Amino acid sequence: EVQLQASGGGSVQAGGSLRLSCAASGFTFDDYSIGWFRQAPGKEREGVSCISSSGGSTFYADSVKGRFTISSDNAKNTVYLQMNSLNSEDTAVYYCAAVLRYLASHGCTWSEYEYWGQGTQVTVSS
Repeated sequence: EVQLQASGGGSVQAGGSLRLSCAASGFTFDDYSIGWFRQAPGKEREGVSCISSSGGSTFYADSVKGRFTISSDNAKNTVYLQMNSLNSEDTAVYYCAAVLRYLASHGCTWSEYEYWGQGTQVTVSS
């Protein structure tokens, strides 16, 4: 059974950092791209960062470039999202998702992703 478990969210002060984790199981990790997506109230779901599980290709939304870093640990079947310099605009539910690599574009489009974790809340306070 394909499972994705997102964790690491919480409440932080503006300027602070969090590291989100997406633990994957039930599928061949190397065959998939993993993405982080977020949705804030009243806003569209957006791709934050995506990575091929081999680490050979990454994508970042313009709003997070220079602040967020995506990485994968294939031995642990886990993808991380290191989030630094957080601000209130980063407040959202963050989801990790997976799709077969050959079905994914070179961007980070949520509608392309088939398997989804439960999401983890990130709240940034001033």
